[in-house]
Amino acid sequence: MSDLTFNKIAGGLLATGLVIFGLREVTTIAFQNHPPEKAGYAVAVAEEADAGGPAAEVAPDWGSVLLLPANITAGQAVSAKCASCHTFTQGGANGTGPNLYGTLGKKPGTHAGFAYSAAMTAEGASHPIWDYDELDAFLKAPQKHTPGTKMTFIGLKKQEERIAMIAYLHSLGSTLPVPAPKPAAAAPAEGAAPADGAAPSATTPTATGSTATPAPTAGAPTPTGPVEAPAPKH
Repeated sequence: MSDLTFNKIAGGLLATGLVIFGLREVTTIAFQNHPPEKAGYAVAVAEEADAGGPAAEVAPDWGSVLLLPANITAGQAVSAKCASCHTFTQGGANGTGPNLYGTLGKKPGTHAGFAYSAAMTAEGASHPIWDYDELDAFLKAPQKHTPGTKMTFIGLKKQEERIAMIAYLHSLGSTLPVPAPKPAAAAPAEGAAPADGAAPSATTPTATGSTATPAPTAGAPTPTGPVEAPAPKH
């Protein structure tokens, strides 16, 4: 065997060994297992909602909001969410849902030519008319308010949208009277009398116009007669 052939064989063996060693190191680095800093498993926990929940809604003052032109215009825009099932024109055809012209103030489940569900017919038996509060509750969650109704719409969750929608429906031939606006809460009058049992302050004027005398300190002797001024010193 010549020296050249021997060198070729030795070089091949050396190169093969280097390749095998290199692959082993690369594999070790790629699949090296790093133990966690703390034992155990990480568990993803969803954030809990605020325990207090959303603030309770205050019933609308229907007498103040129904006739506002801005609410009527806004309600017409909101009605686009209902246009795939309902019509709003006088004498309009029924669709998937009944025509809604003149609905406010009408008995539920009685629009001519529409086949209502038994649930909506029962609604008409228990509530003689669609009044403002009843329609507001229905529009907020139809399935929750009237289980079994054909209306599968999820509802108008925003109160301002329901107010606007009801204002718009009121403008569509409704005969339901508009209630009087609720009186504003009276602000306490300036200079009102103190609460029962409260003692007047030292500077509170009395009925005669004089200033009230502060009560004596507890434990101090109470004078029983006129107090003479001390004689001047000479």
